[in-house]
Amino acid sequence: MDAFTTGILQRIHSTESDLHHAREAGDEFLAEVEQSELDDLRRLAAEHGVHIQSKVA
Repeated sequence: MDAFTTGILQRIHSTESDLHHAREAGDEFLAEVEQSELDDLRRLAAEHGVHIQSKVA
């Protein structure tokens, strides 16, 4: 696995975790921010052919 793939997968995992915590805390604004970041990371991964298995929608 190259550095880009490793990095993007780590960022996706971290953002999924942050999104989960924001939702648990009831912080709707932060959850929206994290969801947008996650969407961008998933798009970037797809553009570079990185297959991801996400836990959070």
